[in-house]
Amino acid sequence: MNKKIKYLVAPNPQDKNLTKEIDGFDENLKPIKTKVIIEKDLTIYLNNQEIVTLMTVGDHPEYLALGYLLNQNMIKITDKIKKIEHNQELRVVVVRTSRKTNYEEKLKKKITTSGCAVGTIFGDVYEEILKSKILSKKKIKHSWIYEISKKINLTPSLYLEAGAIHGCAIIKNNNPIIYMEDVGRHNAVDKIAGYMFLKKINGNDKTFYTTGRLTSEMVIKTVKMKIPILISRSGFTSWGVELAKKTNLTLIGRAKGKKYIILSGEKRIDHK
Repeated sequence: MNKKIKYLVAPNPQDKNLTKEIDGFDENLKPIKTKVIIEKDLTIYLNNQEIVTLMTVGDHPEYLALGYLLNQNMIKITDKIKKIEHNQELRVVVVRTSRKTNYEEKLKKKITTSGCAVGTIFGDVYEEILKSKILSKKKIKHSWIYEISKKINLTPSLYLEAGAIHGCAIIKNNNPIIYMEDVGRHNAVDKIAGYMFLKKINGNDKTFYTTGRLTSEMVIKTVKMKIPILISRSGFTSWGVELAKKTNLTLIGRAKGKKYIILSGEKRIDHK
C-alpha cells in the first residue's frame, strides 16, 4: 500500500544521527542490542533575541524553529523571512525577519501546557483562537479515517524503529503527504507548521493526524494552520474539546481500527 504514497517529506528511520544502538537485556536477561532515540537541545533565536531551548530529535531544525515562532504569534503570516541560519555545532537556529521584533515582555508571560517535554504557549494565542472560526466545508469520508491510520502505521518511521516518539501528518483526502516525528508532539506540529509556511501549502482542504492526545494545545495549533479536521488514535481533554467546539474544528479521537469518537464538528463526516 505505502509504495503508492508520495510524501513531500517523511521520517527517515535510517538516519544515524537520530538513533543509536545500545546494549540491554530482554525479559529473560538475555543480552540484546536495541535502538533508542537521540535527544538534542536546540536553541531558537528570532533576529538577535534568544527565545527558547527545545529538546528535539534533531531533524528539520529550520522548520521546527519557524513553526514554533509562528505558533507562538512571534512571527506573523505576513512577515517576510529574510534568512534561517542553522549552526549544527552550536545547536542554534536563527530566524531573521524584515520586521524588527522584541518579545522581552511576552517571554515573561508563558502558560505551561500538557505537551510532552513541557510545552509552552502564550496568553495572546488563546485570545486569538477564541475569536477564530474554521469556515472550511471540507468533508472526510467515514472509510478514509481507517485508511489514513493504516497508511501512517505502515509508513517506515522512527516510532517503528525505536519507539519513544510522536508522529503528526497532513492528509489530503485519504493520502498522507507530510509526516513529521519528534520526542514531543508539539515539536512535530511546529515542524509541519514551518514546512507549510515556507512551501505555501494551504490547510483549508487538509486533515491533521496525530498520535498524541487531543489537548488544547493541539487544537490551537491546528486552528492556527486553518486545518478543519483533527484526528488522533489517542483521547481528548475537556479544554481541547471546548476549544474545538468554539472554533468549529472537527475533532476525532480514539481512532483505532474502524472505530472512533467525534466530539466536535460531526457535520464534516461523510457516511455515504
